[in-house]
Amino acid sequence: MTNRTKLLLIRGLGHSGTTILDLALGAHPSIMGLGEAVRILERPRPDEAQRGPAQLRGDLRYERSCTCGKLAADCPVWGPLLDWLPAHDDWPLKAKLEHLLATLPSADQPRWVVDSFQDDRLLPFWTENDLEIRVIHLTRDVRSWVYSRSRKERQQGRWLPELRPLLRWWRLSARDSYQFKALGNRVLRLGYEELALQPDVALRRVCAWLELPFVETMLQPGDHSTSHVLSGNRMRFDPNQRQRIRYDGSWMQAASGLTHLALCIPALSRLNRSLVYSGLPPRD
Repeated sequence: MTNRTKLLLIRGLGHSGTTILDLALGAHPSIMGLGEAVRILERPRPDEAQRGPAQLRGDLRYERSCTCGKLAADCPVWGPLLDWLPAHDDWPLKAKLEHLLATLPSADQPRWVVDSFQDDRLLPFWTENDLEIRVIHLTRDVRSWVYSRSRKERQQGRWLPELRPLLRWWRLSARDSYQFKALGNRVLRLGYEELALQPDVALRRVCAWLELPFVETMLQPGDHSTSHVLSGNRMRFDPNQRQRIRYDGSWMQAASGLTHLALCIPALSRLNRSLVYSGLPPRD
């Protein structure tokens, strides 16, 4: 392993804890979290003019704050990059990403840089040898995720509000599991439940995989994270939610429905266990 900066991608479904994991990793002195960096770097389509990444190239950078505490325009990571992007939006994504890594403040040069844009499944340069990339495949228990996402379906008055989220979790989680399998030991499966219920154990496992020592500051990201998250879950600015890693178990008190019956489907149950609870010791 050389001392060059390496890229760590957190991938999985949205609302699965990617932002809090990004912040927790950023509390390690050898890791810098950048939130949904790829989302900012990608050239906005014409129909995305009103969305954050496009507007950050303009006046929004003088209004939106980074988790470092500065406005985007004044952030030592994102300020220079947002000035540079408009004139270089035709560059390939890989070239933009390499530019970002090369221009990180020299005083803060980390060993690993984290991108947590969960909608990006595979960057187009896995086979190239000039950039080391690893992936944390973060997955939330199907029951918890379906319960969370079905709230919107209920608000819209949909019939069987849990059905679409359940099928979405199954389809996308199975697809990601298949695609990431080709990466071998460059991918680490991590369950959100493992992370939220046993953060010490989960983060020690992540650090061992990254060949880094575990540091206690990772357990209190609100106080110690040096991540520069400019795009991601809004919880990044909530001092209570980012103070420490917590688990929301409200789905357990919900009325019985597809959420609670999901694991009656053997194939779905096996997938859920392999992705979410892979770090637990095997059952007898």
